[in-house]
Amino acid sequence: MKGVSWGIVIGATIGLVVGVLLAVAALLCIRLQKKRIRLRNSSSLRAATVPMRANGVEACAEPSDASTMDQDSPIHHEAEARGLSFWVEETKKRNPVSFSGIPKYLYKDLQKATLNFTTLIGQGAFGPVYKAQMPTGETVAVKVLSTNSKQGEKEFQSEVLLLGRLHHRNLVNLVGYCAEKGQYMLIYVYMTNGSLASHLYGEKLQPLSWDLRVNIALDVARGLEYLHDGAVPPVVHRDVKSANILLDNSMTARVADFGLSREEVVSRHVSNIRGTFGYLDPEYISSRSYTKKSDVYSFGVLLFELIAGRNPQQGLMEYVELAAMDAGGRDGWEEIADSRLDGLFDVRELNDLAALAYKCVSRVSRKRPSMRDIVQSITKIMNARHSRMRRSRRSMAATVENSVDIETSEYQSSQSEHQRDESIDSLSDLPDV
Repeated sequence: MKGVSWGIVIGATIGLVVGVLLAVAALLCIRLQKKRIRLRNSSSLRAATVPMRANGVEACAEPSDASTMDQDSPIHHEAEARGLSFWVEETKKRNPVSFSGIPKYLYKDLQKATLNFTTLIGQGAFGPVYKAQMPTGETVAVKVLSTNSKQGEKEFQSEVLLLGRLHHRNLVNLVGYCAEKGQYMLIYVYMTNGSLASHLYGEKLQPLSWDLRVNIALDVARGLEYLHDGAVPPVVHRDVKSANILLDNSMTARVADFGLSREEVVSRHVSNIRGTFGYLDPEYISSRSYTKKSDVYSFGVLLFELIAGRNPQQGLMEYVELAAMDAGGRDGWEEIADSRLDGLFDVRELNDLAALAYKCVSRVSRKRPSMRDIVQSITKIMNARHSRMRRSRRSMAATVENSVDIETSEYQSSQSEHQRDESIDSLSDLPDV
């Protein structure tokens, strides 16, 4: 009987221990599942924190707190399915300036600053752009997402997240955003001198000088180099064109409109073609694979646009191919120079820049240079110009100095001759002894 009672006690004890272990295991599973759900919800709003590295030209050394999602990833499609409304609601729960470090503006404040959206200054694929005078006295540009825009909520989210962590003197600075009353807006620093396209094709504006065109090319190259080599992971712009290059009050060029931009990832294939006709990489059109070298192709078209002053949507590249048959890819490009330059350009510089542009638009992407190589090449062209200018100034100074020496020598000789004549005259006036 005693043996039976001990057996019951031991069995009950073992059962109790097993029950406790099962309860603990169940509790841990429940907590783990909740944690996974929280992580999944969080990752659908933003990618993992990605630090910036300061190896791009004039790159920002500060770490960023947000990153752009890969649009082809499962996480991205999950977020897209849930829609932007959830994303906006989540941002409202946070401090307005904590979301990508970009301040959030109220709709009523922007409505007042744009005089009820009557100060229209442009129209893009994203939607209308208005000039706004903020209460602080700052002038900004407000880009409003059009209801029938081809770019939509995805692009809005992409641009805010992207510009929140990209900082460079040759990129347009995003100063705020608005997501309220079904309206989505981006607020940028106002670029006084408008777009590069307006200066190339606008009849009311003075034509850009050759030196300024080369400076603009270098500014744009530096901005793209930063995106390709200064951001981790790298970013491809996907819509490089003259309308997306804006000029500030000192005519410094900045790359704008990041609505189509995305991080370059291993899987780059997309189902539909996005971008602007005339600037699209032929390899991207055939393969549906957009890479850094696709940006390089678009930049090459932009270089020819600066050289020739012709619109890529009106046969620029056909014009270039005809000229290349005569130029042999290296010399003779001056025949396509913009007539508005009136011949005021350095032929050597133009040929060097056109030869670089022709490499960029190679139909084989691996033969195109990187943006870092392009920056170095344009910098070399400008350094050669500065060297020629220094030599010219030294030569001019030496010529002036020699001229002064000759004039001084002639003056001294004249004075000596005059004094000798006076001495002879004075001797002739002496009385005879």
